[in-house]
Amino acid sequence: MRPLRRRALLAGPGTIALARGARAAGPWPDGPVRVIVPFAAGGPTDTVARLLARELQSRIGTGFPVENRAGAGGNIGIAAAARAAPDGQTLLVVSNALAINPALYPNAAFDVRRDFVPVTRAVVSPNIIVAGPGKGLRDLAGLIAAAQGRPGGLTYSTPGIGTSPHLTAELLRQRTGAELVHVPYSGAAPAMQALLGGQVDLSFSALPQALPSVQSGALVALAVTGPARWPALPDVPTLAEAGVAGVVVDTFQALLAPAATPPAIVARLHAAAAEALSVPATREALLRQGYEVVADSPADFAAHLDGQLTLWADVVRRGGIRGE
Repeated sequence: MRPLRRRALLAGPGTIALARGARAAGPWPDGPVRVIVPFAAGGPTDTVARLLARELQSRIGTGFPVENRAGAGGNIGIAAAARAAPDGQTLLVVSNALAINPALYPNAAFDVRRDFVPVTRAVVSPNIIVAGPGKGLRDLAGLIAAAQGRPGGLTYSTPGIGTSPHLTAELLRQRTGAELVHVPYSGAAPAMQALLGGQVDLSFSALPQALPSVQSGALVALAVTGPARWPALPDVPTLAEAGVAGVVVDTFQALLAPAATPPAIVARLHAAAAEALSVPATREALLRQGYEVVADSPADFAAHLDGQLTLWADVVRRGGIRGE
């Protein structure tokens, strides 16, 4: 299986496209371009997908209708995109469930490295560890000390088993030995409400879902999981600053196409997406919602995705985690 970075760099005439038996590309686009989102409408992936769809339509000149194909943790929609013809008429906008699900679901009906060509990581956002104001937890060192001194004495919510926040908590456990009790919920909103209502002590959450409650003072932020402090939360340290080195987790929202999609189409999609995401007003609006624009190249995204596939496979294996 060829690493993603190499596949992206080799995606030219006589390489990946011929390996999949793709025909020479005709005029593109040939009518509306379907954008598959493997999650329900209204969530973060759907939000970013609809923004990209509007901007691509204005720049490429055809419709980019969004099709929500939710189910099985995202696997139904991802598999549908993997089976689509590599003609540029079907795209996938997906979170880093793309990098996590192969480890959780070994029998999934797709192979990320084989079935997709990366276009760009549109945006990223870190996860965040938050506590209720009445829990006596003010920083990550205090949390780790409490968990180590009373294993299983603290509970935390997440949007569900195998989600990025859950695996972030598992990665923290593997690196620090902090034993917490996981209380999974069916989505980000109920997980956050459980913390706000006092049913759990902590929550590991994607930043956009927790940001308003942190800014209002309803929750205490202990750390963010990105490589740097979040601009809107300058007093909240990263995990490295809080004493946990080597744990950096960003949740991406990204654009991909079926493998063997002609390189010229991939290049045009990347250029249009990067142009749209470079508009200052768009970048600022996304930042206010908890997203940082990346708009990296197909090759850079491929290298990142390769690393994420390896990381989460190891975390899932060590934790003995299985998808539901």
